[in-house]
Amino acid sequence: MDQVHEAVAGNRYPGRGVLWARTLGGALCGGYFLTGRSAASKARVLRRGDRELIVAPTGELAHDPLRHYVAARERDGWLVFGNGEQVAVVSDLLLEGRTPTEAMADLGYEPDPPIFTPRITVVADLRLGQDAWFGAARRSAGGRPSADVLTLAVRGLGPGDAVLMTTYRSDGDHVATGEPFLEARTEAADQSEFLEELWDALAPEFRVAVAVFEPGRLADAAIRHAVDAQV
Repeated sequence: MDQVHEAVAGNRYPGRGVLWARTLGGALCGGYFLTGRSAASKARVLRRGDRELIVAPTGELAHDPLRHYVAARERDGWLVFGNGEQVAVVSDLLLEGRTPTEAMADLGYEPDPPIFTPRITVVADLRLGQDAWFGAARRSAGGRPSADVLTLAVRGLGPGDAVLMTTYRSDGDHVATGEPFLEARTEAADQSEFLEELWDALAPEFRVAVAVFEPGRLADAAIRHAVDAQV
């Protein structure tokens, strides 16, 4: 099984990624990272909101719903994080009483041909403190307009265990949809080391931002950016 660093570094342009891991010190951590190729994709930061992390533009760039969105939200016993506006949708459905699988069942991929970027989402139950569900809404290889929606329940992670999803598998030039999910091992002892492990694994020419957070403590998320910004 690959180390987290190897799994991320081996995918030169992963797009966006979500992780759920238990550090060697025993703490559960969620992780979210952004990479970009275009100037507009690189001109982004993660800002703290009210129990939220928001992907926002730097400077005077106009709002773009495919680039700027709530990336993580904690509400009433649920943590949701992912790569688009579906984070807010899934969070609201959970508050209405839907299960994680139900809340992610109707998600679609992004309307960005020819790539059709998957929407990837993680839901964690803060009350149980252990369980998480990954969701991926992907365009079919045959080009059907309806999305193929994968849900994966992740339970009982031991120290060093990690699960990862990325939107892309790419050499930086040719972009394809990433694997449904990967299992890996982390060398990180705590949240800070997990952040550095992810940051160091991303290709410097593409990395934009990384956030790592313990469930129930989103306000204390550790964040790094490729650009200087007030967050």
